[in-house]
Amino acid sequence: MSPKPNTALLVMDLQNGIVSRFAENKEVLEPFKKAIEAARAKEIPVIYVRVAFNEGYPEVSPRNKSFSAVAQYGGMTIQDEATQIHDSFKPQPGEPVVTKFRISAFAGSNLEVILRAKQINHLVLSGISTSGVVLTTVREAADKDYALTVLKDACLDADPEVHRVLTEKVFPRQAEVQTVDAWIETLS
Repeated sequence: MSPKPNTALLVMDLQNGIVSRFAENKEVLEPFKKAIEAARAKEIPVIYVRVAFNEGYPEVSPRNKSFSAVAQYGGMTIQDEATQIHDSFKPQPGEPVVTKFRISAFAGSNLEVILRAKQINHLVLSGISTSGVVLTTVREAADKDYALTVLKDACLDADPEVHRVLTEKVFPRQAEVQTVDAWIETLS
């Protein structure tokens, strides 16, 4: 049985400046690699999402608590090494890298245009952090009527309790929550 042609794997914020916070424990990065390899093997589109800003930070409001500090101290520009996809997860030719300007994968990006062009209506989400990009993307994608699967072991958060509450109590209201291995089982 081949996978539904309307599914895509979103690999969110696996960029150098964010992955480096977890890089000392390489085991936690393995589920991401496994999900990417499985999607490619089943010809499921892999779409990378990163957060970055243009030089001068025209997208950053001084009222934005999260990103105004970035604009003040510098870094995180589109060309900056911190915003490039981590070498462990390098996109293959033809795999889009979407740049967003806020927390949600949809915020200011061309993600929705790509999804419409590929007729994608089921998103499989992975990313860092569970309480950041994954949470906001789940909420926005659910409001946009996408079918959703969250790969709970291919999501990381600095706070394990927040990760647990989100994956066990919050996400199941709007998404199927599975391990990478359980998701891969559904593909065969």
